[in-house]
Amino acid sequence: MKIGVFDSGVGGLTVLGALVKQLPSADYIYLGDTARLPYGSKSQATIARYAVFSARFLVEEGAEFLVIACNTASALALDSIKNAVRVPVLGVIETGANAAQASSKTGDVLVIATDATVTSHAYKAACTERNLRAFEMACPLLVPLVEEGWIEHPVTLEVLRVYLLDLLTQSRAAELTPDTLVLGCTHYPLLRPQIERTVPAMRVIDSAEATAGQVAEALNDRVPVDSVGAREFYATDSVEKFKRLGTRFLGSAIESVGLVDLGG
Repeated sequence: MKIGVFDSGVGGLTVLGALVKQLPSADYIYLGDTARLPYGSKSQATIARYAVFSARFLVEEGAEFLVIACNTASALALDSIKNAVRVPVLGVIETGANAAQASSKTGDVLVIATDATVTSHAYKAACTERNLRAFEMACPLLVPLVEEGWIEHPVTLEVLRVYLLDLLTQSRAAELTPDTLVLGCTHYPLLRPQIERTVPAMRVIDSAEATAGQVAEALNDRVPVDSVGAREFYATDSVEKFKRLGTRFLGSAIESVGLVDLGG
């Protein structure tokens, strides 16, 4: 079994890292479309076109199952991707909503994500389909802080405190009683311990872990045991930066990254 993982950058490596822990024997191929990020500033049609090119590349390289680790692409291009390839496709928004449904006792959940993901209201729609009420908030400062490596920096901790307290205040004003917080961006798992310290009463859903768990359920009988699968990495630009940042997100060294031109 060869699993393809796609993101607009390096954030999806948190999903890959969780997948490797769950299914270490699978082969993995990861593509970061670093030449065209951020996806959030693009139109839906452009995002769908970019995502389809990337998905087709992974399938042409042998991927038999695709995980769309990019929240923006999952929100705005998942149907286009599914229509473009002949392998199963799973997006991080549906897996995050599934995990929130399993976690919440009150039926009210909070979501923090990027501007583009929140504007799409994809998490809110997915939660509504599961009889949950969701309150979403964009936290645009978190991605650059994580990429800067300021995980425990006082600035990051203060930004988190301001965002999360504001989120709780607004959700309560909306008469919600939330008990679950969904991390709706693949960068945010690196801040999970800090988030849990800031809102200790919340159950925090790491969409990377949730996605890996649901992929494992779907593929467990198709992946051999007692072996270590191959890992391939590709980027559409800046492979040295990808290796440097990617090592932090994956939690292990990335020795080689192939450069690919997807055009379009």
